[in-house]
Amino acid sequence: MKILIVEDELRLAEFIKRGLEEHTHLVEIAKDGEMGLKMAFDNDYDVIIMDVNMPKMNGYDVTQTIRSEKQNTPILMLTAMGTLDDKALGFDAGIDDFLVKPFQFQELLMRLNALHRRSAMVQHQVKRNMMKVADLELDLTARTVLRAGKDILLTAKEYALLEYLMINHNRVVSRVDIAEKIWDTDLDPASNTIDTYINFLRKKVDKDFSPKLIHTIVGMGYILKE
Repeated sequence: MKILIVEDELRLAEFIKRGLEEHTHLVEIAKDGEMGLKMAFDNDYDVIIMDVNMPKMNGYDVTQTIRSEKQNTPILMLTAMGTLDDKALGFDAGIDDFLVKPFQFQELLMRLNALHRRSAMVQHQVKRNMMKVADLELDLTARTVLRAGKDILLTAKEYALLEYLMINHNRVVSRVDIAEKIWDTDLDPASNTIDTYINFLRKKVDKDFSPKLIHTIVGMGYILKE
């Protein structure tokens, strides 16, 4: 993997870099948020490790800017702040995973490998114009949906919402994310429209099938996973 570490604690960044290089990964370091943002836009990385509190630009803002440019590189946030509110801020910004300092290096390595596998699988499916989670299949060319081999008829907005959830499967997406990506920011995330469409999808995609795939993460948003 080619990995970017955005971390102003250089001793920690160098420690992580050495450990990852021992596992044959290529690693680069950005010492502040602005540098990290520039490097993320100028290079192709398989995974980004992101600190939160940094000079010039914090990790939440860096992540949000990366996501606003439609860049889907997996981001693992490293921080000493591990409350539910901190995690909610990170997931709302667009991170894919969260690891609280201090941490064991082996756990960091496992999480990075899992993020890379997930990202590679999604990219492969998109290249084939097909996405699949459990027995739920979405054909991006024909714009059709199957669950356990059965046709699922969706409206255009339901299809767009399901496609977004499947692209981000195993990752929490916030109401703000959904409002911006599916309703082009015209929708107030606090309205019940998103809940209504999630319920529409559940009735069509989950109600008569097992396992249930669409889950609510209280205070954070929604996730599609087995």
